[in-house]
Amino acid sequence: MLVEGTPYRTVWIEADGESVGIIDQRRLPFAFETLTLRTAAEVGVAIRDMLVRGAGCIGAVAAHGMFLAARECHLGGLSGAAFDNRLDALAAELRATRPTAVNLAWAVRCQLDELAPVADPHEKVVVARDLARRIADEDADSCRRIGEHGLSLLRDIFHQKGGKNPVNILTHCNAGWLAFVDHGSATAPIYAAHDAGIPVHVWVDETRPRNQGARLTAWELGQHGVPHTVIVDNAGGHLMQRGLVDLVLTGTDRTTWTGDVANKIGTYLKALAARDNGIPFYVALPSSTFDWETADGVADIPIEERSGTEVARISGLAAEAEAGGGFPGEVEVNLVAKGSPVANYAFDVTPARLVTGLISERGICAASAPGIAELFPEISPSRESAN
Repeated sequence: MLVEGTPYRTVWIEADGESVGIIDQRRLPFAFETLTLRTAAEVGVAIRDMLVRGAGCIGAVAAHGMFLAARECHLGGLSGAAFDNRLDALAAELRATRPTAVNLAWAVRCQLDELAPVADPHEKVVVARDLARRIADEDADSCRRIGEHGLSLLRDIFHQKGGKNPVNILTHCNAGWLAFVDHGSATAPIYAAHDAGIPVHVWVDETRPRNQGARLTAWELGQHGVPHTVIVDNAGGHLMQRGLVDLVLTGTDRTTWTGDVANKIGTYLKALAARDNGIPFYVALPSSTFDWETADGVADIPIEERSGTEVARISGLAAEAEAGGGFPGEVEVNLVAKGSPVANYAFDVTPARLVTGLISERGICAASAPGIAELFPEISPSRESAN
């Protein structure tokens, strides 16, 4: 995607072939900055502290972290079992950084499986670097195809509305290209429709507590020229009641093979409001975000609990700085009464019964074990085991 006319992905191998570049998403939308990561530990910090975030992006960055881990092992003179044991330890540290997003563990496992039969330490580094690039390329291509499949939904809604008025889409959190390598999942159909000349308008939930909607989704939609309006999280139901939402379209950090969807906290409430108002609720995801081992998302998906500081404080650009008053950088302020305990659940689970359909790189399917198995027969557990 373009940033001020320059194409970027969210992760890449630097020109030296020995380090990894990322976009520091904490600085957006007030500053666009890139960072260079040189060790697996630095990648772990970037994932845990949300310099990078979003299912596909986390997975791709973790894959690049495994390349750096393999390089560290090689530079340390390790070989044979010593190399593999150290690599396993670094892999475990990466997996532990974010427990809910399944792409992270998937990408780490892909690297370990690919490297296991390779004996030469230098060759392991080469294989890990090539696989990291391939995982990034596949993520971008999957999101592009999600856009192609989702475009049909938006086109149908546009024609149902008489072919004149914009299609109004409600999003939650950021499932744009910043959350993946390129294109995004939930935003991919939006970009495809916009580029095809279908008028769209996006209601962007601010998405407390880290405001990924207001800070990231709105920024990237603006970069692409897509009309949008930022709203408070709790305005979605009101807009649906007033007929101002045609479609709810979100991403997901983990979706079970039975169709339960784990996504940013507050997604479940949007799904309930959509059901009450007869509005379709779709979830977009690449196949790497499916959890093929978990059937009951509500009971079995681990929900990350983050620091209460994220809720108790908020940061932004000082109004004086935005107006040109000369106050540099961001400021942080307290929101919560001193001494009040704060809980910060990062995700919730939307049961499959509330999901109209899933949009993947292979097409659109029902949010159910049989529906998912139609698209992924070679991976899906047997349908009988879901009964």
